[in-house]
Amino acid sequence: MKRGEKAILAVIVAVVLGLMGRSMWHLKSDQAQQGDQGIPFYSTASELVGRDALALIRDNGCKQCHSLWTVRDVMQAVPAPILDGLGSLRSEEWFFQYFSATNPQAILPSRLKKQYRMPSYAHLSESQRRLLASYMASLKVKDWYLAETRKAEYEKLTGKTYPP
Repeated sequence: MKRGEKAILAVIVAVVLGLMGRSMWHLKSDQAQQGDQGIPFYSTASELVGRDALALIRDNGCKQCHSLWTVRDVMQAVPAPILDGLGSLRSEEWFFQYFSATNPQAILPSRLKKQYRMPSYAHLSESQRRLLASYMASLKVKDWYLAETRKAEYEKLTGKTYPP
């Protein structure tokens, strides 16, 4: 390798290392400014409501289709909505009406095949439906993640890309 070629190579290496260093510095400063925002999902339910509602969710097999706290039955592949954060999108009264409906699709239409559609929970006692409604309304999402939750819900329900 000639002397001029070595100089050009050295300049190229120096530029590449400089650009890499600059990128790393910007990445670290961006992370420092934003900070770790943590997990966006949380529940406002009391421990008692949470425990009793989760028992109802387990007993009724809800996790066969839905995921809650990112836990899903891995043997199922039903594209049902994720429950985390839905309380930020709907009220407790809405959930109660939904769980009380003999035909939940009349309230929230489903694009799923009939065998995968949300079943009616009208057969549960009023107190059980109120408990589920209260718990579902307690499943909140932090403000900085609300747009993502709306987008995911829209895309899951319609099968279409969320409008920009």
